[in-house]
Amino acid sequence: MRIAVTGSIATDHLMTFPGRFAEQLLADRLDRVSLSFLADHLDVRRGGVAANIAFGLGVLGLRPLLVGAVGADFEPYRVWLKDHGVDTDSVRVSDTLHTARFVCTTDEEQNQIATFYAGAMAEAREIDLHEVFVRTGRPDLVLVSPDDPRAMLRHTRACRELGVPFASDPSQQLARLTRDEVLELIDGATRLFTNEYESALLLERSGLTEEQVLERVGSWVTTRGEDGVRIRTASGAELTVPAVPVTAVVDPTGVGDAFRAGFLAGTARGLPEQYAAQLGCAVAATVLDHAGTQEYRLTRDALLARLRSAYGPRSEEELSELLRGLG
Repeated sequence: MRIAVTGSIATDHLMTFPGRFAEQLLADRLDRVSLSFLADHLDVRRGGVAANIAFGLGVLGLRPLLVGAVGADFEPYRVWLKDHGVDTDSVRVSDTLHTARFVCTTDEEQNQIATFYAGAMAEAREIDLHEVFVRTGRPDLVLVSPDDPRAMLRHTRACRELGVPFASDPSQQLARLTRDEVLELIDGATRLFTNEYESALLLERSGLTEEQVLERVGSWVTTRGEDGVRIRTASGAELTVPAVPVTAVVDPTGVGDAFRAGFLAGTARGLPEQYAAQLGCAVAATVLDHAGTQEYRLTRDALLARLRSAYGPRSEEELSELLRGLG
């Protein structure tokens, strides 16, 4: 099964300031702030929702097609993704803009000052999936993940026109989408992905009830942090899968993307949703053990041990063959 993942590709520049921002702010000078913080540490990480999901799919043995827009500075990142099984030939490279960038400084009390630069992501709206699929062949599924909103809408329309199944993952962009745009992104999706907060925001933005949303999608997959994941359908069927326990969380960034990668890898290989969700939770737990969204390594023995511990020997048995290719 071939999966195309559309969405954001970015780099994160994360710095730490060994002090408190509050001590540098003068209450009577807030109308003319001019501050510079000397950071002790800089961590540059690969990120972006689509890139994170594609990376996970690649590590799990699929060859996902990544579709997004980047700057000329993307080349080292491209090599990294290709080395991990991702087809990057359909990534658009801007002539003038840098790859999207998140720059964040965190103080000793975990307060943050951050800026997100969309950069080349704005050019994702220029990508034509018709042309991409002529070159690469028709995928079995397109995941439309957070991106330039016009790009998300264009890709969804293209999937409908071409009759290609698509899954909708609007997540971070829900805050800036109109009601009609939300409806267009979810109508006819084989799956809808959200976390719990995004579920509530989607209902508020769309004006729909949960039942009305379920009538428009194949299934609704909601990640719930420590409470695992819930999958619902219009028929009333509901599946709940608990999370894989993690002793000490190192970094929660990218955990939802990791779940999606594991879940989609499982369903792509024909697994029932229960076991696909268990795999997604196991991959998510692995990401929680690492700092960064693509710094983890998946090994067969470690994943099977997590699955056996969390879900019992039947889960290990069902997923053993799928994970056979991992080191």
